[in-house]
Amino acid sequence: MRSIGFFVVIFSLVLFSCNEQRDSAELSGKKVFRYNESAGISFLDPALAVRFEDGWAMSQLFNGLVTLDKDLNVVPDIAKSWTVSDDKLEYTFTLRNDVYFHDHPEFPNGKGRKVVAQDFVNSFFRITDPDVASPGQYIFQNLDKSARSFGLGFYAPNDSILKIVLAKPQHGFLEQLSLSFCYVVPIEIVDHYGDDFSRNPVGTGPFTFKSWKEDVKLVLLKNENYFELDENGNRLPYIDAVSISFIREKDVEFREFLKGKFEFISGLHPSYQDQLLTKEGDLEPEFSDRMYLQRHPWLKTDYIGFMLKEDQPAFANSPIKYKQVRKAINYGINRREIITFLRNGIGQPAENGFVPMGMPSYKYASIIGYTYDPEKAKALLFEAGITNPKSLEPVKLIATNEYKQICEYIKENIEDLGLRCDLELVLPNVQKQMIAGFQTNMFRKSWTADYPEAINFYQLFYSKNESPKGPNYTHFRNGPYDVNFELSLTETDEMKRYELYTKMEEILLEEAPVIPLYYDEVVRFVHNYVEGLSVNAMNRLELKRVKINK
Repeated sequence: MRSIGFFVVIFSLVLFSCNEQRDSAELSGKKVFRYNESAGISFLDPALAVRFEDGWAMSQLFNGLVTLDKDLNVVPDIAKSWTVSDDKLEYTFTLRNDVYFHDHPEFPNGKGRKVVAQDFVNSFFRITDPDVASPGQYIFQNLDKSARSFGLGFYAPNDSILKIVLAKPQHGFLEQLSLSFCYVVPIEIVDHYGDDFSRNPVGTGPFTFKSWKEDVKLVLLKNENYFELDENGNRLPYIDAVSISFIREKDVEFREFLKGKFEFISGLHPSYQDQLLTKEGDLEPEFSDRMYLQRHPWLKTDYIGFMLKEDQPAFANSPIKYKQVRKAINYGINRREIITFLRNGIGQPAENGFVPMGMPSYKYASIIGYTYDPEKAKALLFEAGITNPKSLEPVKLIATNEYKQICEYIKENIEDLGLRCDLELVLPNVQKQMIAGFQTNMFRKSWTADYPEAINFYQLFYSKNESPKGPNYTHFRNGPYDVNFELSLTETDEMKRYELYTKMEEILLEEAPVIPLYYDEVVRFVHNYVEGLSVNAMNRLELKRVKINK
């Protein structure tokens, strides 16, 4: 009897083939960059989009004041220059005068109008509007809303000048302005569509919105009026269109990539990693005439979280309520074997705390984290008075099927310490519900930096960020940690700020709310005819300089 999975794969192939035929007619003769987004896209509205997958698509449609270069330095985007006052409170941006919104019937004569400073005021005000409920409103929580800024915190003295006034110095503020939340939008078009703006996005980016059939395909076309030129004076982008498919099954995506239906695939997946990669993490020689491999450190940490909500049975009735047990499990996980045998050498074992390698200026050598030491782990259990670990309640670990092999290995490591461990593999939405409902002791998750600053990762353990309001999924609460976290937000002296970071890391290592597993890498398999696809530690997708040579 055929399995349901077999018919799902066949259906996906048939559906993809039908849509591919329609797109071939529409985009015939054009240079098109095609990729698949298996997790789908939720929003194309900068104020609402928080998912990594949304960000890849939106970066083709929109621009902000500033952006990041390949080395994660803040560089001009629509703002051609800026100054910061000596007290680090007032930011003054001077805008380019050659940036236009995409053409749209709601504009006079259907032609996109010039972007002015008031457009950023309107866009930022929208982020702070409680009725919009933007996940990005935290960026502007530190505004000086006195008469100095006309009660808003940001204002436009004229069409080319934007001023932002802070109440206190805010380290990393420029980097935060590079986030997709801060892309500029035309408020009249937003008002025209209301909640449907996300389905009809209008921006300033190198590509314009063409069509979006949910769970099938998103098509973007070249913006013929894009403001950026290359070093030879040629207008960007080089390609004519971007086509994004939504095949859920990674094995189907891989097959279509091999057929040349996609220009690249991104990330590791059990369905193809052993076929494409050697055990050392290099591209298998048999594929070198067809594709190339991109690898780069990624500001992303994969971890196992402990559920530490004290009034919940998942904590109170579990061995994880003992700090020594959490520390013992940390010492009992062989991170290096996970990298070597289960990830084909991709990534670095998370042995230097929670913040991933590749974070600019971060002092990794000063952080001595957990390494594999099963004898020390067993000694910690004995220290906690646990002489017969098997007599304790089993710990429950949940994960999605994509991480089955890794979590089965972690389960073995835990059981080698004498503890019992139950592993449950669930769908991503089920995992999310189980974590929110405190239905597990342990869960596998990852965290990716929104912008290149270590505070991105430390916010996961700030008590005021407890889920569902924030990303503190472990519900870790620690007074000294919170004090150091709050001080680090406004500390502008780099050495003093890293002293605060070190104190927070020491608390995390002592209290062990998580098991840092590995610092991930960007991994892309790209067809040889694709030129100019850049890669950086934020894993942003920049297509404006890509060329298709076929």
